[in-house]
Amino acid sequence: MAVVGSSLGGFYATAVAAQTGCKAVLLNPAVNPARDLEKYIGEQTSWHDPQERFFFLPEFVDELRAITQAMAQPKATSRPQLERTFAVIAKGDEVLDWREMHARYTGARIKLLECGDHALSDFDDHVEEVLAFLNLHS
Repeated sequence: MAVVGSSLGGFYATAVAAQTGCKAVLLNPAVNPARDLEKYIGEQTSWHDPQERFFFLPEFVDELRAITQAMAQPKATSRPQLERTFAVIAKGDEVLDWREMHARYTGARIKLLECGDHALSDFDDHVEEVLAFLNLHS
């Protein structure tokens, strides 16, 4: 088993990997989503369809804080777990600070991209390395 996640999904993938001991591939992973998303509490519009509206509740931030606290335990940041982690981090990420991501995953395998963006628009250039890390072959 392995988990792959991007942005907030990278945060969740980190939590799942810490609980299960599986490998994780993280693509521009959120490091502190409770802090970053707290300002969005309330009614929001969907980025892909501005007509679609939803509510981001304070309870969601509380849940993110609880997961963050659980991940602060030694198991989540242990050397063996970090060795099972591969993070692809773009310095050009316009949403998250690459320095925070890099610091959080020190000890993991990190591919630090000099440019790039939050969406990793050039993901096709990295997929073979991701598959190799997961011992999968296309």
